[in-house]
Amino acid sequence: MVRTEGEDSEAKGTSTPSARGTAPMAPLVRRVAVLLAFVVTVAFSVALARLTLEPSVASEPLTHSNLRPGESIRGYLAQPALRDTVKQLGGNVLLGVPFGVLLPVLLPRARGLLRVVVATALVMVLVELVQGALITGRAFDIDDVILNTTGALIGYLVVGRRLGRAVHPRRRHWWHRWTRQERAA
Repeated sequence: MVRTEGEDSEAKGTSTPSARGTAPMAPLVRRVAVLLAFVVTVAFSVALARLTLEPSVASEPLTHSNLRPGESIRGYLAQPALRDTVKQLGGNVLLGVPFGVLLPVLLPRARGLLRVVVATALVMVLVELVQGALITGRAFDIDDVILNTTGALIGYLVVGRRLGRAVHPRRRHWWHRWTRQERAA
């Protein structure tokens, strides 16, 4: 049996530009990309903590927990001030976008739409629980979790998926040997 260059590299577990469609990223560039993503994640975490975990004494009489999905969103959409609506809804969506972009770069096992959504939802539920239990003038709001997770979904679909694949190429699993042979036959 004669193998072509692409088939030979697939058998060895490596990939060539023709086999993958793009050239593999150099290890140094990959490390720099992951380090940069880590630095951005730390900066984002500090900003997220400042935005969500600082007390708001002036808001204390207005706060109430929301466990009914959509209730706060409907309330924001019903208010006449468009600026406040955009600030609340858009701000919560934007807070989730970095999760969708950075998770696939930092954690190769976190790649995938479902994994990004679940990880973001878990982190945001934790933030909301801390807000509701410990922070003056803040309350748990399930709509914030939904909006943040939507932002992560958007970030993943627009940038995160491609960026994660560029930094961490797909792994060849042992079961791929049989699926390749079946397709060739």
